[in-house]
Amino acid sequence: MSRKTLARPKHIPQRMCIGCREALAKRALVRVARTPDGVKIDPTGKAPGRGAYVHDRRSCWEAALRGPLEGALKTQFTPSERATLEIHMRSLALEESAESDPEAKAGGAA
Repeated sequence: MSRKTLARPKHIPQRMCIGCREALAKRALVRVARTPDGVKIDPTGKAPGRGAYVHDRRSCWEAALRGPLEGALKTQFTPSERATLEIHMRSLALEESAESDPEAKAGGAA
């Protein structure tokens, strides 16, 4: 008898956002790495050093920069590193608040 093997679904690495503590696919988050050269945003996700992940949302960056990001990277940011991260945060668009929009809750036009 021949036995058919079922194809296993491809493993998708999960990471947690430091800002909101939500677990998502690694590729959906931005990696911040503590390298020997300092703290940097790692667009490739492969830079050497300790890393932490944050959503590409301004609210998550604001929450992360209040302290959890430094703790996750086990370092204190220099003023220039903090400025670089804040510049990246400011480049992100403010997200629309679905909670304040009654039509979004109702599912569209009535």
